[in-house]
Amino acid sequence: MSRPSVLVTGAAGYVGTLTLEALAARGDEVAGLVGLDVAEVPEERRVAGVTYVTADVSTGDLAGIMRDHAVDTVVHLASILRVPPGAPADLAYRVDVVGTRNVLEACVATGVAELVVTSSGAAYGYYADNPAALDEDDPLRGNEGIPYAHHKRLVEAMLADYRRDHPELAQLVLRAGTVVGEHTSSPVTALFEGPAVLGVWGSESPFVFIWDHDLVEVILLGVLERRTGIYNLAGDGVLSPREIARRLHKRYVAVPAPVLAGALWALHALGRTANGPDHVNFLRYRPVLSNERLKRELGYRPIDSAAAFERWRAGYQARRQAAG
Repeated sequence: MSRPSVLVTGAAGYVGTLTLEALAARGDEVAGLVGLDVAEVPEERRVAGVTYVTADVSTGDLAGIMRDHAVDTVVHLASILRVPPGAPADLAYRVDVVGTRNVLEACVATGVAELVVTSSGAAYGYYADNPAALDEDDPLRGNEGIPYAHHKRLVEAMLADYRRDHPELAQLVLRAGTVVGEHTSSPVTALFEGPAVLGVWGSESPFVFIWDHDLVEVILLGVLERRTGIYNLAGDGVLSPREIARRLHKRYVAVPAPVLAGALWALHALGRTANGPDHVNFLRYRPVLSNERLKRELGYRPIDSAAAFERWRAGYQARRQAAG
């Protein structure tokens, strides 16, 4: 197999930077590295050996960029986990859904050989009747009231259409659990950073975690070994909100679902949060991902959920100490 020429979208993001660093470290196995992001990456944050391009995945001439750099492999990481205050209401949809459509169209137009995409366990949706452990053949239902989950379901439907209509574009689709690492900051880790860990009364809905470096290593399998397929990414085991609170030496506070829904409704109406009452299900019915296919077919065994969480906890506590 010839050395791939790789374009990474979301290059300024956390996972994008880790991915470019890992690929640059394997520079003798890569013909070229292009990092694409809507924001210009400052010089001090740029990875040596990477050509940076500033473009919007939802509107940019992605095909032209791919042709200019002879790209044959795309790692699509651009996504919106948290909409910044004052941003357009449709920003997440444009990046997640329209952006992915543009990436797919550009890949087909330029003859890209492989696309690696980070999806999410959120694509399965947050439902009371989810199986105890979801595998890759379970239905993707998303939640229309939870935009991130809804967008991931729409993205996965597009990916399925392209697998059927354009089999020449190989795909590696990674449905990640909660990504954590020493420096991770996300809407999920924000739940653990307050004075208490919040839960829903009567629900011990557990979290599954994937270490950020395990995520990157699986991405590299797609890029450097042309591995394909659809895989859940999660470590073995789960952690309940109560156990997370214990590990953080914090109180665990369980709130009745109707009370939490009412509070979210009021805060959303006041513009204090983007999360509506449907987000109660985000806490109440966490999707637990089986990693059996990952271990069986890819031969990759990530560190377990508890160990991944501990890497985040160590970094979080170090940052708190440094801040005084």
